Amino acid sequence: MTAVDDCRPTPDASPAPTPGAPRVTREGDVTTITMARPERRNALSREHLEQLLAAFRDVARTDAAGIVLAGDGPVFSAGHDFADVAGRSVGEVRALLEVCTELMATIQSVPQVVLARVHGLATAAGCQLVATCDLAVAAESAGFAAPGGKGGWFCHTPMVAIARNVGRKRAMELALTGDVVDAATALEWGLVNRVVPDTELDAAVAELLGRATRGSRASKAWGKSTLYAQLDRPEREAYALAVEAMAAASQAPSAVENVTAFLEKRRPTWTD
Repeated sequence: MTAVDDCRPTPDASPAPTPGAPRVTREGDVTTITMARPERRNALSREHLEQLLAAFRDVARTDAAGIVLAGDGPVFSAGHDFADVAGRSVGEVRALLEVCTELMATIQSVPQVVLARVHGLATAAGCQLVATCDLAVAAESAGFAAPGGKGGWFCHTPMVAIARNVGRKRAMELALTGDVVDAATALEWGLVNRVVPDTELDAAVAELLGRATRGSRASKAWGKSTLYAQLDRPEREAYALAVEAMAAASQAPSAVENVTAFLEKRRPTWTD
């Protein structure tokens, strides 16, 4: 359908986006979800968490190969919006945290590769988002923190994801001191995959995501799911799960094509 020259709305025109709602854009095989509350430092209010959750679920149903999670304004995300916490009951705060946890689980369950594009600060639940994404590329100006350790509300839920990225002693340092670590330290500790000059951030995001999304999409989606399922299991259980998944996957069209193309010394042709 072509645009109307006089710009008058057509009957099937999409409604105007909700102010502060994440922006969802697509270029080629990649969809970018941008947190768009710069005036609140992309703080994760319950409304914004629900909007992000809906955005990820919507993109999961498309044929996009990858998702970039980005933040508008001077920082990536300052974490939970305390305006949603002040004066609320324990039940209301629990419900807020459960929505946040559901978002984190969804990021890891969608079939697409999800990459965090990090600039400025990523603190508390904002740092949790980075730790939860499959991949992360940070600008040299980025900083990461779980600041609850130096205040009065410890970062219990953010540390679930962060600790699984950086290991026990480094997780304790982040959690107990609450101090910001720079991008170079985050790279050394395993919280991000790449650190690049700020001016090269978008190029680095595109380069890594391009390599991470090549090949069969169905195979990659199955692989992502299995990898997360086995990561925190004892080794014997992890192997049992992986053996069953890999055996079953050997019968999938993508695996058959992969093996056949290798034996025939040609490039594989993916149909998914």
